[in-house]
Amino acid sequence: MSQASLRYSSFVFRHSRGLVCVILLALIGCAQAAPWRIDGVERVVAISDVHGAYDGMLRTLTSAGVIDSDQSWTAGKTHLVITGDVLDRGADSRKVMDLVKKLEQQAPASGGAVHLLLGNHEVMNLVGDLRYVARGEYAAFADEEDAEERARWFEHFRAANAGAADDETLRADFENKAPPGFFAHRRAFRPDGYYGRWLMDKPLLLVIDGTAFVHGGLSPLVAELGLEGINERLRLELRSYLQAVSLLNDAGILSPTENSNDHAELLKSLQQVKDQPAEIQNAISTIIDLNESEIQGPDGPLWYRGDVACSSLTENDKLDSVFAAIGASRVVIGHTPTVTRRVLQRLDGRVIEIDTGMLASAYKGSGNALVIAGDSLTVVNESGASTDGPLPHPRSVGLGAVTLTADEVAAALAKGEVRSRTVDETGRTIVTLTTKAGDLSAVFTKRPRSKGFVPEVAAYRLDQLLSLGMVPVTILRELNGESGSLQLLPAGSRNESQRSAGRLGGGAWCPLNDQWDAMYVFDVLIYNPGRSQREIIYSPESWQLMLIGHQSSFATKQDRPSWSHAIELKLGDAWIKALQSLDDATLASELGDVLDKRRLAALADRRDGLVERKR
Repeated sequence: MSQASLRYSSFVFRHSRGLVCVILLALIGCAQAAPWRIDGVERVVAISDVHGAYDGMLRTLTSAGVIDSDQSWTAGKTHLVITGDVLDRGADSRKVMDLVKKLEQQAPASGGAVHLLLGNHEVMNLVGDLRYVARGEYAAFADEEDAEERARWFEHFRAANAGAADDETLRADFENKAPPGFFAHRRAFRPDGYYGRWLMDKPLLLVIDGTAFVHGGLSPLVAELGLEGINERLRLELRSYLQAVSLLNDAGILSPTENSNDHAELLKSLQQVKDQPAEIQNAISTIIDLNESEIQGPDGPLWYRGDVACSSLTENDKLDSVFAAIGASRVVIGHTPTVTRRVLQRLDGRVIEIDTGMLASAYKGSGNALVIAGDSLTVVNESGASTDGPLPHPRSVGLGAVTLTADEVAAALAKGEVRSRTVDETGRTIVTLTTKAGDLSAVFTKRPRSKGFVPEVAAYRLDQLLSLGMVPVTILRELNGESGSLQLLPAGSRNESQRSAGRLGGGAWCPLNDQWDAMYVFDVLIYNPGRSQREIIYSPESWQLMLIGHQSSFATKQDRPSWSHAIELKLGDAWIKALQSLDDATLASELGDVLDKRRLAALADRRDGLVERKR
């Protein structure tokens, strides 16, 4: 039995109330099929990450033919899918929820349906992680706030902070934590509240005609638990957590002003108190136990970003397993705003990204709807313009917020005017180029004396052939009469020494272990005798791993580097297919001007050794 299954079994035995339907589903099945798999839908319209952008949502749904000028359903048998995050950051979140609720009620009359999936921000509002709630979102509930309730919680706040400050300061702090409308907002999101009850019935994962819809992404956890397991188990854990928090709120033990991230720590001391009512003790234990639930974890379907950030060599094998487990062939995701603020696709269309930053004030984007009708995919934006399907996801290694493609960066490096040339503390020659896209920094490396050998360019081109996505754009260029390579210098990058010293990277969009595993295979292929920590760098906003410093690579040796014998190389089917695509003719054509014949032959031998190793 897997670790997740063991945890689930333990959870079921500890929290048996409310499990009747789950047990029936597991043993005999309910009277009708689970509503998370739907077939035979003529047309699907999918949007994501509204974040309170009510006007943008109206324009987008109108452009996609979902609503009319009265904001009423006009889409017939269409299924509207919203992949989460209708809340937070935007002031009109309540209006967005009310519109979704209205459309849910109207759509079935004409054979249509509305499917709102839980996103991480829905769950954050439910559990009490309110860091991203806008003041306007609270203000929408101000008319329903109970003055007596507000006064009671201020007394609770004052008692908890006795001696910390004078009354005037405490009052100001309290008003900052709980602005007008706060407590009515929190009541509405309780499991028995108007919006809480509604959201608690929403799934995390939906499959329509072989297309999966999820907020964050399809992590290996989804393959392990399956479609039903994700929707049943994680929602059950969420419900139990919320009921426990509500009980402790009502008992005056937990204040609604306490952030859910602090709940477990606040309650640990109370867990040891004897002679508490059993229901209080059980509620405390439930909150502590479920504080680490996958529904709020980086590998859960609401937070996972590997589908967007991991290379095809890592992610395709994971997707194979997940798709087999849930009966899908592609996934539509939100959560991560696309770099171009357009609907994008990657991994040969297996992943479609539809978070285009609809809340313009926060994300500088606009609303876009993905329309699926049979085999046809189109994109409609909020201004009414349409395109033939998602655009390719650009290669973003080292680019940060720059929206250029790899080819555009290569052209800029080749044609950019040299504005300055300096030598840094490590001895690298740093060149600043003035280009049409703005200033770019790059590292110039003189060509080695060996004829026909430019290792940095060879590493980049090989990275491209493999679709590895780790080596920054590198080109051949002559500067001041010197021939060599010019490699994009990622702005603000941190090296491995800095990352490890600061214990950083825990929130990497692509798990660090997966990135390191890919690096090991690449370094064996190019015969890198040893990579220093300065040659492993990261983009700190996503902790994307990037590889530089290949001057000692591409030896003529056929064996593996000595360091690699202590490493377990992880070569999945995606790696093998990529290596097999590197036939001798391709290597000679793409690398023949930067690797001599002996180095090409050795590279081919190492390629064959890796493929044979897998067999």
